[in-house]
Amino acid sequence: MTTLILLRHGRSSANAAGVLAGRTPGVELDETGRAQAVRVVDRLAGVPLSAVVSSPALRCEQTVAPLLADRGLTAVSEPGLAEVDYGSWTGRELRKLTEEPLWRVVQVHPSAAVFPDGEGLAGMQARAVAAVRHHDARIAAEHGNRAVWLVCSHGDVIKSILADALASHLDNFQRIVVDPCSISVVHYTETRPFVVRVNDLGGDVAGLVPPVPKPGEDGAGTSDAVVGGSVGQPEQAPAGR
Repeated sequence: MTTLILLRHGRSSANAAGVLAGRTPGVELDETGRAQAVRVVDRLAGVPLSAVVSSPALRCEQTVAPLLADRGLTAVSEPGLAEVDYGSWTGRELRKLTEEPLWRVVQVHPSAAVFPDGEGLAGMQARAVAAVRHHDARIAAEHGNRAVWLVCSHGDVIKSILADALASHLDNFQRIVVDPCSISVVHYTETRPFVVRVNDLGGDVAGLVPPVPKPGEDGAGTSDAVVGGSVGQPEQAPAGR
């Protein structure tokens, strides 16, 4: 059972300005976003990361930079986890985009939304989920079934991955909230994912590390849900930092 931590990039200059950045090159974290990125290091202090995969966007690279430096890791850049290609909507103010007829489609029927001169949200979800599945299989093969790895990507991309993990239609993905530098967590098993956290902006996440297998167990985890509800994670010793 691998564990995927989905980290949205920190607040960017475009977020603060109310502009749809999309794939505009050179969009950086603002001062708030840089501070958020530094705090991620302490939040994940108790989590042994096997790998980091990132959208190619500068704001994602800047978000994971402090974590990579702390762990001595190098991120894999993954185009499949890039921001939505919003086409001619890119760079426009969100308050102006709300006046477009397509805005309503994006809100209530996103699976049918295709951005002018850009891509559709359904196509975005397909390539993002395919990228996650590819890297999850690769990391499990390299580091074992208990591997914990992190993806840094964008709000709509992460929401689409979570919708897939929840077996929820893309038309429901606007019900999911993913704030800047929030953490969402998915356990992947042989037959289905389990969504453990969504839009977590709090503190310690060490309890998300899969427990050490008991004698006789292979460590792969189970695809079965607990009838009556989970008993929760075992208590963890505080991280030594």
